[in-house]
Amino acid sequence: MKAQFEKIPSSISSSFNAFVYENENFDAPWHFHPEYELTYIVKGEGVRYVGNNVQKFTAGDFVLIGSNLPHCWKNEHQYKGTVKSLVFQWSDDLLGKNWIEKNEFKNIKKLLQTSSKGIHFKSNDTEKLLAELTAIMHEDGFEKMLLFLRLLENLCEIKEIDTLTSEGFSANLNRKSNDRIDKVYDYVQANYNTKIVLNEVSNLVSMGDEAFCRFFKKSLNKSFFTFVNEYRINLACKLLIETNKQVSQIAYDCGYESLPFFYRQFQKFVECSPLVFKKKYLNLETEKFKKTLE
Repeated sequence: MKAQFEKIPSSISSSFNAFVYENENFDAPWHFHPEYELTYIVKGEGVRYVGNNVQKFTAGDFVLIGSNLPHCWKNEHQYKGTVKSLVFQWSDDLLGKNWIEKNEFKNIKKLLQTSSKGIHFKSNDTEKLLAELTAIMHEDGFEKMLLFLRLLENLCEIKEIDTLTSEGFSANLNRKSNDRIDKVYDYVQANYNTKIVLNEVSNLVSMGDEAFCRFFKKSLNKSFFTFVNEYRINLACKLLIETNKQVSQIAYDCGYESLPFFYRQFQKFVECSPLVFKKKYLNLETEKFKKTLE
């Protein structure tokens, strides 16, 4: 979808921006900027949008956003408490012109190239990672830069990653449609548990039904209702993990009136049944607990 350009202020005292974001919610709109961005979620949960990717996020979520890749985070309405993230932003000339072409930085170059699709890092040691990021925040000058470069090099060695956008996605960076995008996202977030009618959404952004569907499909490389189902299934996964509700109740809570349709959509996006998904998660948590006892 079309995103709003965000001007990142350059830092006088540092070659890159490193700051703590803390607020009642993540209120940045759907936006993009030429700078790369690393974001680590310390507190908060909701849905993360990167390109045409829609995924739930919780504390410990760690993502690298490539240059001019649209993104935003939206809290869940049910979430109580403040949100907090550590954010690092830097431009292509971090160490001067063409620094990334030097042989010493070949791994980092590959990492940044991959970040054009967005990268989600899966780390089993979130406490260590948080400590490394916090250390960079607290340093100044030469030591701060060394720690940051070491961080980027270490990220190159993480094998457990997901690239976020799908093949064929191309960001449409027309700034004028930003209000429409935020309205659609906010509408789905507020109404996912009820019947969503296309006409209501298209009227919300002052478009006809067919024009809105073409606009959405062209912008995100997926249909509007694929987007809605993706959002709902992400929330269903969260409820399966965090509650003891029956599958039928979870389906209803996420806006599905038909249980067979819910199962088909779950299989489509998660590639297994809801009960198999929950069992896999519980088995994984058991293995993690056993390792802490070894």
